[in-house]
Amino acid sequence: MLIILTILAYFGLLLLFSKLTSKRADNATFFRANRRSPWYMVAFGMVGASISGVTFVSVPGMVNTIGMTYMQTCLGFIVGYFAVAFILLPIYYKLNLTTIYTYLDKRLGTAAYRTGAGFFILSKITGAAVRFYVVCMLLQRFVLDAQGIPFVITVVTMVALIWLYTRKGGINTLVFTDTFQTFCMFTALILIIWQVIGALGMSPIEAIRAVAADDRSRMFVFDDWVSKQNFWKQFVSGAFIVVVMTGLDQDMMQKNLTCKSLREAQKDMCTYGFAFVPANLLFLALGVLLSMLSVQRGVSLPEMGDELLPLFAANGSLGLSVVVFFTIGVVAASFSSADSALTALTTSVCVDLYRRPNDERLRKRTHLVMAALFALFILLFRAFNSTSMLDAIYILCSYTYGPLLGLFAYALFTRRHVSGKWVLPMCVIAPILCFVVEKLVQHISGYRFGYELLMLNGALTFMGLWLTGNKAASNNQIISNI
Repeated sequence: MLIILTILAYFGLLLLFSKLTSKRADNATFFRANRRSPWYMVAFGMVGASISGVTFVSVPGMVNTIGMTYMQTCLGFIVGYFAVAFILLPIYYKLNLTTIYTYLDKRLGTAAYRTGAGFFILSKITGAAVRFYVVCMLLQRFVLDAQGIPFVITVVTMVALIWLYTRKGGINTLVFTDTFQTFCMFTALILIIWQVIGALGMSPIEAIRAVAADDRSRMFVFDDWVSKQNFWKQFVSGAFIVVVMTGLDQDMMQKNLTCKSLREAQKDMCTYGFAFVPANLLFLALGVLLSMLSVQRGVSLPEMGDELLPLFAANGSLGLSVVVFFTIGVVAASFSSADSALTALTTSVCVDLYRRPNDERLRKRTHLVMAALFALFILLFRAFNSTSMLDAIYILCSYTYGPLLGLFAYALFTRRHVSGKWVLPMCVIAPILCFVVEKLVQHISGYRFGYELLMLNGALTFMGLWLTGNKAASNNQIISNI
């Protein structure tokens, strides 16, 4: 009941934000927030939107399998955010885009445009479903199973709540709600860490020293080139993950495109790019502290890392205050990523697929349909998931975002045209070849691909477009297109 009341109170505050920010809202407000968002609010809110409930639950448990080597990927994120800020954002602002895939239309034509938008829609609805699955799963396991409420009712209800507070204001509402939700998430994280330190009988300084001395605090792996945790694999993959999952993702870029100018958008991007290192360091430190607490209390560590934080935080063993903090943290992180995904999907369908950005009736219908599909994908993921949730997201990213990487790289770094009839086949064949190559290499050499699958997929897409494309365009043709 405490968890349910916490969620209802939290949702009530979100509805209040929605009401205050959606007065006289139209499609321009829903899609672009009239380009009036303060950059510092966008930057702060983007941290919560990018972290999501999966990070809140999964990252602490990583320390018992791969230590703190995830920080290598986070360092790569910084390079990726600077690349997005100074390579992609200038193009998007120069063209005054509502959706970033319109660039593909201007540079490569309709076939590339619709293919890019289609892959985004597939990628976003699957990835966002995985992220939002976290809060639904936890609520079901710790509260609603005992009440005999089916999981399908839980999912439909939670998605309906998101639809309700985003249906009018869209991205304009999200700039404010994401700021609020990021504040709630980090407040909850810090208070949970404080409670765990108290349960261990340590002072904050003693806790820092204990974490630093623990074997699980190893961050860097330079001596094993085969390992998936090798520094260069993680670092370079982190940079490419950001370029693709932020710079080529309508969901992440839509908020950045609401800033008043390119300069403000770049300040926003670089600011929250640096924030990921300390943020994820806090999550990993919490994992080490929880593992210490399990030893102190004689509690067996769970087999799945995703269950480490819920093991202590959701069952009341650290006090009712931690239950409240944990609920707020997970809900805040999950809602801030799911609500923006729903808004971005609606925007892409209306603008990219239907090409009717001013049709409010279409936007409202599409928003409702996307919410229904979102709920369906969450239920499908529950039925088929058999791996860590965070890894599942990045595996999906490698296969579905790879063609986007190839398309944008081809458009940005060549002067060639594409053959319209071959764009979609090449973008479908590349992930299939990527899967075959991965399995063959693993069978022959024992080497297992990690996040570098994303780069391989993008390279195969690029090669396919080059082989089937037309001769290079002239400078005048490129300028005319862009």
